[in-house]
Amino acid sequence: MTKRTLVIDPVTRIEGHSKITIQLDEQGRVADARFHVTQFRGFEKICENRPFHEMPALMARICGICPVSHLITSAKACDAILAVAVPKTAVHLRRILNLAQILQSHALSLFHLSSPDLLLGMDSDPLRRNLFGLAQTHPEVARDGIRLRQVGQTIIEILGGKRIHPAWVVPGGVSAPLTAEKRDQIRDLLPEGLVALNRRLDQFKELFAQFPEEVDSFAHFPSLFLGLVDDHGDLEHYNGPARVIGSGGAVVKDGFAAGAYPEYIGEINEHDSYLKSAYYKPFGYPDGIYRVGPLARLNIARRCGTPRADRELEDLRALSKGPALASFHYHQARMVEMLFCLERIEQLLNEPAILDTHVRAQAAVNAEEGIAMAEAPRGLLLHHYKVDRDGLVRWANLIIATGHNNLAMNRGVLQTAQRFVDGERLTEGALNRVEAVIRAFDPCLSCSTHAYGQMPLEVELRDVSGGLLDVRRR
Repeated sequence: MTKRTLVIDPVTRIEGHSKITIQLDEQGRVADARFHVTQFRGFEKICENRPFHEMPALMARICGICPVSHLITSAKACDAILAVAVPKTAVHLRRILNLAQILQSHALSLFHLSSPDLLLGMDSDPLRRNLFGLAQTHPEVARDGIRLRQVGQTIIEILGGKRIHPAWVVPGGVSAPLTAEKRDQIRDLLPEGLVALNRRLDQFKELFAQFPEEVDSFAHFPSLFLGLVDDHGDLEHYNGPARVIGSGGAVVKDGFAAGAYPEYIGEINEHDSYLKSAYYKPFGYPDGIYRVGPLARLNIARRCGTPRADRELEDLRALSKGPALASFHYHQARMVEMLFCLERIEQLLNEPAILDTHVRAQAAVNAEEGIAMAEAPRGLLLHHYKVDRDGLVRWANLIIATGHNNLAMNRGVLQTAQRFVDGERLTEGALNRVEAVIRAFDPCLSCSTHAYGQMPLEVELRDVSGGLLDVRRR
């Protein structure tokens, strides 16, 4: 037998466009496997020469799934350019918006994208293994997933004015305070979300236990974990220093701020993807592989800090002796975080000053550089801008959660393919598992594809009727 290449194109039920190649040796065994991101967005270049105060609204357009995360992180970087202290009430309101974003995104990932594999089976008919098939066989699960996402999106709409690409978060704070009427509208949504999630918690935890082979092979290996914590070491999504732990749970680096990221996070452009790979710089490339996102955050944090989420966190931690190394557990981690989001939003709405009308600090350019970190649904998000005296952006760098996870996703694709793919007896279910390990990470490729330097690039110019006018290839 000669060497062969298997191509999975496209990878399905993820946000964005990608493919996977699997290299088979002469014996039909998996020799290598790679995850290739085939789309290009290039927002790092698009924002150049734009006024810095446009950045939050512009950066929200990176993605239709997690626009709030970019909106908030970008605004925080602009806060640094203004060199202002954001009013406390505005910080609370930004937190609520981000928690609503995490809630709706996690619901989309778990219930819409991954649960068809879990409830219908990894080997089920691919024509039915999707949200429509799930709605036919498990309509109550589909409804609860839709409702949880709706709760998060409705909160975003109440605060930000619209569900996708809100521009309410601005440099210095937010553009309008919260009213008592809107606060009560948000409060009324939370109990229904809690009921829907509680209906699924035990069901899904029992379901996860039915996939021991996937747990053992879906990117299950020692690595570092990176995420934010608060001043007490608890779960944090908006602010706080970053922490890095090792696979045994020991703290490798604690308390580094956004401005120090160049010392600890390196990036590399690989030849076969528009997605940059990030690594922990003190360990070098590729040894500095790490993971971010809900599982990483829960591995790093001392606790969640809300009662129900802390109880569920104990169940998640009971699955491993130390930090959970199996990326399959990202699914359960999302459920813990969804519960935390609902509880924490309620706590923030009860803050005495939540209706304060002082929600924005005003200033001009006071610094020519702004760097900020926040947690997106998929993991740590970093925005870095350099501006001139007139406030025009001259340089930008974005390190997106999916880029942080790129090395781990590639290692996970290889590990899963070596476990399930047999070149002599190929099955659709085996190839689906190779895709499913990517779905466990829930990558957002529109957010993260900014590596323009090496991969071949083709740009077409077409008229309004679709006719090809010109094409340029590199």
